[in-house]
Amino acid sequence: MKKIPLTKSLAFFVAFIGLIHFNFGQEIASFSSLQNIGCSGTVSSDANITTTGICRSSGINLNAGGTYNSRDWTTAGVIDANDYLEWTLTPNSGYQISLSTMNITYDRSGQGPTMVDIQVDTGSGFTSIFTDAAVSAGSENNNGIDLSSIINVSGTITFRLYAFNAGSAAGTFDIEQNTAVNKGIVINGVVTALPGCVGLTSTWNGAAWLPAAPTTSDAAVINGNYNTGANGNFSACSLTVNAGFTLNVNDGTFIYIENDAVVDGNLIVQTAGNFVQNDDLGTFTVNAGGLARVNKTTAPKAQWYHYTYWSSPVVGETIADAFPFTDGDRRFYFIAANYLDTGGNDIDDNGDDWAIATGSAVMQPGVGYAATAGRFHFPGATDIASFEGPFNTGDVSTGISYNAANIAGSWNFIGNPYPGAIDFDTFYAANSGVVNGAAYFWSQATPPDTSNPGHQQENFSQNDYATYTVGSGGIAGASGVTPTQYVPSGQGFFITSVANGNVTFTNAMRMADGTSNSQFFKNAITKGKTTSNANRLWVNLTSDNGVFNQILVAYVNGATNDEDDSSYDAKRLLNADFPAALYSIIESSNKKFAIQGKNPNSLNEDEIVKLGFATNITVPTLYKLSIAQMHGDFLNNNPVYLKDNLLNTTHDLSASDYSFTSEVGEFNDRFEIGYSAAALSTDEFTVNSNSLRIIELDNNRVQFSTSDNLSIQNVFIYDLLGRQLYDFKGRNSTEVYTLSNLSSTIYIAKVALSNGSVITKKAVKK
Repeated sequence: MKKIPLTKSLAFFVAFIGLIHFNFGQEIASFSSLQNIGCSGTVSSDANITTTGICRSSGINLNAGGTYNSRDWTTAGVIDANDYLEWTLTPNSGYQISLSTMNITYDRSGQGPTMVDIQVDTGSGFTSIFTDAAVSAGSENNNGIDLSSIINVSGTITFRLYAFNAGSAAGTFDIEQNTAVNKGIVINGVVTALPGCVGLTSTWNGAAWLPAAPTTSDAAVINGNYNTGANGNFSACSLTVNAGFTLNVNDGTFIYIENDAVVDGNLIVQTAGNFVQNDDLGTFTVNAGGLARVNKTTAPKAQWYHYTYWSSPVVGETIADAFPFTDGDRRFYFIAANYLDTGGNDIDDNGDDWAIATGSAVMQPGVGYAATAGRFHFPGATDIASFEGPFNTGDVSTGISYNAANIAGSWNFIGNPYPGAIDFDTFYAANSGVVNGAAYFWSQATPPDTSNPGHQQENFSQNDYATYTVGSGGIAGASGVTPTQYVPSGQGFFITSVANGNVTFTNAMRMADGTSNSQFFKNAITKGKTTSNANRLWVNLTSDNGVFNQILVAYVNGATNDEDDSSYDAKRLLNADFPAALYSIIESSNKKFAIQGKNPNSLNEDEIVKLGFATNITVPTLYKLSIAQMHGDFLNNNPVYLKDNLLNTTHDLSASDYSFTSEVGEFNDRFEIGYSAAALSTDEFTVNSNSLRIIELDNNRVQFSTSDNLSIQNVFIYDLLGRQLYDFKGRNSTEVYTLSNLSSTIYIAKVALSNGSVITKKAVKK
């Protein structure tokens, strides 16, 4: 072992004194030094905590090697905020962590980073706990790093190792084996059960908390009407709502309870409110005369027969009580074990996967249900459901079915069982051995049609599903609702499975905030550039007759440029006779993708993404491609170009939308996305359409004029199906042509100018 530098010697000495003083601590978590791809994985951990392996940040990358080896560290002599390794510890509900020491072994290559700073965040921001100003190229065992100040933590503990001052970007930094069982990092401490409520009893009297507002150590008693919208969120160790009073959890607010809740009065949680219990051993009790209710209101629905996907957040609610105005033959649940799709069209072969949910049936926690608003629903009205009963809390498990014969995936219909939002990313992490990392949300927007596949005379369109993937993000369905990682209360959704078994919802997945439960069937799309760590591009396909498709290209850690699992790449769900569709193409796959995750290292000015377009629309249609959203530094600082290979035109999509027409068919070589005009290999560039003026004269004559001292070289005229009707030559800044053979009053003019630019413009001939 090499000589320990001064900074580490001091840390070791302090840790040694600390160990003598506190005299506690055993191994509670250790992280692999061998697994190099993705996160390293956990070798072992206490049964009452959840861990992540050692994971790379976006600024560094995998380097081939037998240990957890990373490259592209900063060459600066100070920390780069994007260059770090990260690992976490989270106590399970009802437990807390106190740490004593950490052991870690690492080394570097000759050009690797020579300085290290390890920081920790227990919920209040990162602070440095260890520095190494002289990292050796030989293996360093840094044992006994003092963590004794980290005690009684009931939330996530996040460690980050920043390495810097590398000789070059090719230099590497390794997490090496610290013990004989391949452990690179070993954390010592103790995991203990949380104590009961040991603080004050804090009582709300209708005007104020007495003697003070509650904390998570205090028992909260509601002895006067309380509305979180007016009086604020609160957290407590336990909750009692006294008879005669109402506690209302308003939209955009939350209540967090560590242990038990007892309701003798009324507890009402509104559509976008969050009610959270943390301890898995905590109970929720509604006594005689008490009422606990979760209200859910959807966005306006066009017709009574439009479905909503539900899941009950309470115990014992019946189908009839939850949906009293819905016809008995319009309330369903899904039998995943019966689902068999050997044709790959996402439709059950014999139609026995959906079953009617009888009115007297009790809604099972974690199970999804489909119901219409009912025949008394007026178009444009909201859909309202009220769930009454003790709130679900603690672990909720539901069965999952898998059949390898299902070509396109084994579908299962589940739902959020809690009176508040859950984090789907956390749900997937806990259940990844049973289900895939994509969730599909039904958001009704189009009417049923005989052309849609299914076993009814008319069936709904699969284009109405919005999709979320844990690795790449979400896309909107036809309604325009783009899902996030948060599944709202009362929400049912589909997933595909990888094995038979159970998925388990836990209190650790529940969200104690005012925003995560705000999206239930709510249109919240905003076009523009926002800040995000990963670069993501959303592109919409729309038309003048109602088409809507959205795709997402996401440059995210863990994704490759080939086909990945559905955590990163999600296929486009298409009916056999869909109207029109936009999708991205992965060269090594024959599938059509609605979401494509890509290696972030491939994002540069030479990057090209192939887009596919298909349409079955036979009437003249004007389609439009537009950017819905852009996230990330690269995309926020570079233009997004669209190349139309059919028209040999390159268009700055980040400056304006692109309109086009098309014949019926599938076109997988027509469109490409790039981030420089040069990468798309064209000399043509679409400039501001205001540079071209089109004026109708008499006797079918049309005048084309340009400005900026340019002359017109060619004018091509197309109809709305994309068929070329005229090819005129020109030499002046103003030209007049006769257009007498147009079958439609609307046409597309493509004008080539003397500077090599091309303007495409829609015009109307009267």
